[in-house]
Amino acid sequence: MKRAVYPGTFDPITNGHIDLIERGLRIFDEIIIAVAPNPKKKPLFDLKERIALIEEAIKKYKNVKVEAFDCLLVDYVKKKDAIAIIRGLRAVSDFEYELQMALMNRRLSEGGVETVFMMPSEEYSFLSSTLVKEVASLCGSVKGFVPEHVERALKKKFE
Repeated sequence: MKRAVYPGTFDPITNGHIDLIERGLRIFDEIIIAVAPNPKKKPLFDLKERIALIEEAIKKYKNVKVEAFDCLLVDYVKKKDAIAIIRGLRAVSDFEYELQMALMNRRLSEGGVETVFMMPSEEYSFLSSTLVKEVASLCGSVKGFVPEHVERALKKKFE
């Protein structure tokens, strides 16, 4: 079984994330969405809320699951018997940071973990959780950017 880990903060999950999950399922038999607590980013949704939002968004996929992790990513990937890390690239500006992370992960895993870079569909190439939160915080519509249940959760947070 080819298993991949898709790590991130997912604060909140967007349709761009879901697009990458669907694309990843064309390559991998199973995907684990690994949610990082990442308090440095000061998330809008706490860890439990993010996991619940993701679980609702992925419930139609039988071979995708979500878990929290709080260790070194390569250790988590090895523990889960995964062969790769999935990372999304929206623009050239993402590449430099993601390349550094991929090379560090490869070094830390002694070559045992590969990173697969995936580009989202054109319609989501500009989309980020940060932009979604900013639009929602200013009472703008995020319809089409996130699943409906996430849109409702964002409205509730910013009431």
